[in-house]
Amino acid sequence: MKTFSQSMSDYEAWLANELQGEFVQDDIDEKHRKMCEDAFVFLRATYWRWAEIIYDVRPELADMPQVLSIGDTHLENFGTWRDIEGRLVWGANDFDDAVIMPYGLDLVRLVASAVLAQPDDGISGRAIAELILAGYVRGLDHPAPIILERDHPWLRDKLLLSEDERKNFWKKCDKRKPGKKPAPGRFVEALKNALPKGSGSVTPVPVTKGTGSLGRPRFVAYVKEWRGGPVLREAKALVPSAWSLARSGDHVIRTGVIAAGRMRSPDSHFMVTGRILVRRLSPNSRKIEIKTDAKTLLNGSMLELMGFEIANCHSDDAASAAAIRNDLRSRGQDWLYEAARAAAEAIERDWKAYRSKAC
Repeated sequence: MKTFSQSMSDYEAWLANELQGEFVQDDIDEKHRKMCEDAFVFLRATYWRWAEIIYDVRPELADMPQVLSIGDTHLENFGTWRDIEGRLVWGANDFDDAVIMPYGLDLVRLVASAVLAQPDDGISGRAIAELILAGYVRGLDHPAPIILERDHPWLRDKLLLSEDERKNFWKKCDKRKPGKKPAPGRFVEALKNALPKGSGSVTPVPVTKGTGSLGRPRFVAYVKEWRGGPVLREAKALVPSAWSLARSGDHVIRTGVIAAGRMRSPDSHFMVTGRILVRRLSPNSRKIEIKTDAKTLLNGSMLELMGFEIANCHSDDAASAAAIRNDLRSRGQDWLYEAARAAAEAIERDWKAYRSKAC
């Protein structure tokens, strides 16, 4: 197995090559700083390392039926949007590393992320695994988009912003300034096409967001006034899943395919054009973060719903869902917990080694 330092160097060289001159070194430096914070953030920042080591940690996962998967699954990879009917929807919302892989990897990574984020006096790792798996099985049997307009009022109440939070959201947009260099033409064109007609010309502004995607250029286009209110779009560079770097072969970008799966109700403004993802941003498009509300993220109902949503993503192909159900029946009672515990321990070892040298 490669050392972590070699693995990181190889990934960043690969990313720079994929981005062909658009690699954002300042964002990579920010990622390196974030990686020092804790093991959960480290997990989020290092999906390429996960892809590289997971079969060494739990080789039996490679034998599971394969399905189009989220890839970089973790507690903070869930949020809200408005669908084509204007309904508030909750679900997985980051598919940068979507790829065809054994179905269990999405579950193991989600449980591992919860184990790493969980305080010592919180819910046990075994209970986390049981809740997520119960939701997943329920979702395989009865997949459906998670619409918050009528159902799940407890989650809707957690996600709707106060008036002050809404004001702060738009104030932050007002304060953004153009970068030192103009945005590459492909981002300008993508954002122009994504804005509503009559919104006028805008200058894309570079932004630094996220954790795992740091290093890729990302721009927003902000229209302060269009038909009575503001409009905001974001464009982010896409590259093949980091799974392809570790496992080779599959370099197809499937971000748009999984987002538009038949058991989901996607944002109609979520579009993949070439190697750019464009989406609508608003106060209604938000997620719950560990730092602000760990209690809600690690709540039993939330964990069960996360498992359910992973099943929604895996249920695009009915035949694959049937194969997954058959495979689950052959697994032992604690397979998910044991795999996630071992994976979390491996991630924590990498984090401690990195922190001792780089932080």
